[in-house]
Amino acid sequence: MLSLTIIIIIFTAVVSFIAFSNQKLVNDLIFHVNPIREKNEWFRFVSCGFIHADIRHLAFNMISLYMFGELVEDQFAIFFGGSSKLIFIAFYVTALIVCLIPTYIKNRNNDYYRSLGASGAVSAIVFAGIFLYPTAKIGIFILPPIIPGFIFAPIYLLISAMLSKKGGDNINHSAHIWGALYGVIFLILSTHFLSNVDVVASFIAQVKGWFLN
Repeated sequence: MLSLTIIIIIFTAVVSFIAFSNQKLVNDLIFHVNPIREKNEWFRFVSCGFIHADIRHLAFNMISLYMFGELVEDQFAIFFGGSSKLIFIAFYVTALIVCLIPTYIKNRNNDYYRSLGASGAVSAIVFAGIFLYPTAKIGIFILPPIIPGFIFAPIYLLISAMLSKKGGDNINHSAHIWGALYGVIFLILSTHFLSNVDVVASFIAQVKGWFLN
């Protein structure tokens, strides 16, 4: 049986590949401020996460999702039992929405603003995985996995914040930041209210253990 992560990857890849040669589909699904504001097309907060600018953009997001998604899924199964799949889907979909709320607020009067890609939701999954396994080694692009996740995470957020402030690269760094933060917040709150697992205590214990070794 396919995991939800693999199903999301397949669905996203299929829609993205179709959209590569279908501009109308892109226009119908992309996060575009004007139709959201004027026509109440709020579905674009979610639909934009299933199309990508090009194959490289798609591959980077789906590889990142594959690396962390099943790990998070497996932990959700332990935490939430029979409700884990529903909670995982809710996590991914709400991450697509939440990561773009600051973007919408900032650009609500910019009729030309557009955004696409699953980066914000993928960041949520990645950071949830890092919070669960903070001492696991993570690499960046061509660098081997040598940096513990709890060190990588703040560096990633700092660089994203700097690039977001600088602008000009056509990348929605704000979605990456808010998606990452939402991933940690969702994990903490969902486990607190829906399970008896203390992920914060586990995170602290693992980081302490890393420094003591």
